[in-house]
Amino acid sequence: MSTDVVGRPLSRVESRLKVTGTAEYTADVQIPRLVHAYMVMSSVAVGRITSIDTRSAEAEQGVLAVFTHENMPRLKQPAYRPFFKPYIPIQTPDIHHAGQPVALVVARTLEQAQRAAELVEVAYESTGAPHSDLTDGETFLPPEGPDGPNTSRRGDVKRGMAQADVRISAEYTIPMHHHNPIEPHATTAVWEGSKVTVYETTQGLSNTQHVVSEALEVPLADVRVVSRYLGGGFGSKGPVWPHTVLTCAAARVLGRPVKLVLSRAHMYTSNGHRAQTHQRIEFGARRDGRITALDHVITQQVTRDDVVLFNSSEPIRMLYDIPNLSNEQRAVRLDLPTQSFMRSPEACTSHAQEAALDELAYALDMDPVTLRKRNWSARNMEDGKEWGSNHLLECYDRAAKVFGWSRRDPRPRSMREGGELVGWGMATAAHTTGGRPGSGARMTLGTDGKVLIQVGTQDIGTGTYTIMTQIAGEVLGVPVADITFELGDSAFPSSYTSGASTTAPGVGSAVKRLCTVARSAVVGLAVTQPGSRLRGVPAERVRASDGHLFDAADPRVRVSYRSVAGHAGRPLAFQVEPTDTPLGYSVGAVFVEVRVDPLLGRIRVTRVNGCYDLGTVLNRKTARSQVLGGVIWGIGFTLFEHTLVDPASARIVNPDLSGYLVPVNADVPDVQVQFIDEPDPASDALGARGFGETPMTGVTAAIANAVFHATGKRMRDLPLTLDKLL
Repeated sequence: MSTDVVGRPLSRVESRLKVTGTAEYTADVQIPRLVHAYMVMSSVAVGRITSIDTRSAEAEQGVLAVFTHENMPRLKQPAYRPFFKPYIPIQTPDIHHAGQPVALVVARTLEQAQRAAELVEVAYESTGAPHSDLTDGETFLPPEGPDGPNTSRRGDVKRGMAQADVRISAEYTIPMHHHNPIEPHATTAVWEGSKVTVYETTQGLSNTQHVVSEALEVPLADVRVVSRYLGGGFGSKGPVWPHTVLTCAAARVLGRPVKLVLSRAHMYTSNGHRAQTHQRIEFGARRDGRITALDHVITQQVTRDDVVLFNSSEPIRMLYDIPNLSNEQRAVRLDLPTQSFMRSPEACTSHAQEAALDELAYALDMDPVTLRKRNWSARNMEDGKEWGSNHLLECYDRAAKVFGWSRRDPRPRSMREGGELVGWGMATAAHTTGGRPGSGARMTLGTDGKVLIQVGTQDIGTGTYTIMTQIAGEVLGVPVADITFELGDSAFPSSYTSGASTTAPGVGSAVKRLCTVARSAVVGLAVTQPGSRLRGVPAERVRASDGHLFDAADPRVRVSYRSVAGHAGRPLAFQVEPTDTPLGYSVGAVFVEVRVDPLLGRIRVTRVNGCYDLGTVLNRKTARSQVLGGVIWGIGFTLFEHTLVDPASARIVNPDLSGYLVPVNADVPDVQVQFIDEPDPASDALGARGFGETPMTGVTAAIANAVFHATGKRMRDLPLTLDKLL
């Protein structure tokens, strides 16, 4: 096996295509006879359509059809879980939330479709005042969902609290958040007879394939889904949403390709969001810092029609060695669009836990790092199993040293520079990875020695094309320039959704297994082929590097992959089937400096240092990029992001990037990143774990903790805005 490919900061193999504009994203797809669709959205949150007048729209130039609940083909409600809506819109007159699609206009150009959509007149009958805030409804405990029961208990919390010398209790609120990928959601549906090709912005090719097959009652083999590149998804493109099946249905009726690209505003009601949450958390601890009990209740918004929860409580249940614990995940039904998972779903409960631990550290007069170290656990506290590896203690030490944590004066408002208050805060970063179905993979070794690997996975911007090329190069001992990794086509061996930080361990394992099988087969040929310089050499003595196989006892005795395949006289093909990936835990420690203007209340994040344990680092450049993205999002989560809902109408009032604030370059400080880079023996992907969602966790609480250190004011209601601080 080669040892110089994995870990290198290799630039993305598709980077030239992207920076030159050659990479074809879904909305770029051009098909002969293509026409365009645009949605009309409900202006009310609860009620029914009493009439819908499409005559003016249908009379507009270029309009081919206006589909409403009166003429849209009947579609079958998919049972496949990644279809998150419990109903398909434009099938009945019922209105479930504001911004629900009520009509689909198709015209020869996008502009014609948009203009005609403005002319559709819809009348509604309201069935009552909408409810849109957690305080508007009764909480309830939902039944067991895809991630298991919504209650978790161990030990005796009441007894544990009684054993505590210090107890702290706090409540934290986080508002509704929305995904805002640069690339909007888009679908192009192309029918050829009874078969359909769907060009889709998706984090899950297989999800789209199954849902389209069910909804349109087409055999699975007759549905092909293509998604070569994705301009961000953050979870919003993991589920399958109604616009996809509606576009496919319209294209089948019209007999020509139909493209639908959602507007930014449409994305705010069509593709899920991070639900608003309220958390109550109580810690009990002895004077030495050992936590004796934790009681946690998270309440989150769900739509009227579905009760699945996505702001998960893994950090509460898994991370620290707490003997007595109670965790409840409760819900409130509201007249809002369907909630969904959003990048780092564990960030909400992580925020409450890590902020409350800072409060506990102050109550104990203990360094926050010491408190966390004292309650570190090498095992999954939920099931008692040892993690494959966990270097969190080393992360604390290395990040603290580089940050200069030992110079911190713990007294609030004690550190200043110029006219600003300076605050230092820290938190643990931790997120589950894998624990999902794995991936298949296939490979062809050409007679020219070139390698082609195909997997039906996705690259959502995290670098999948690149790290899989590196894994293949490492295992085969072939230069990365001779390897082509293809993805984004459901015709390739199936793979799980790019979510839950499972792509690196799931697809990485498949590529590693595939290349191991292929290398063994090629070695077998090399030591038996007539005329081969390796003929007769024991196979176990053969090594691979730089596109050649050689005898470890005498490296001068070598043959190339090209010569072995050429001697065979045909391309060599290999394939492996999916295997499940084990649940892993990527962890880290993040330290943050903020500066606060005491007169204006302005908060600036001025320094961030993080150290992370993600198992083997497959590519230092792409891994660092994930940290930068996580830190930036953490800044937005804590200081800016807030979806605003009009309580009278339950309509989202800031569905764009002028009103929904996210960080810009001026908000982002210097970010220093370190990696432990020790392989996890439980991972079959060369010891690598998933990592993409981990870096955002910890950042939010570290910022909030730093703001408290700077100001002496504890703010538990995100985002931390000027008005709250003043």
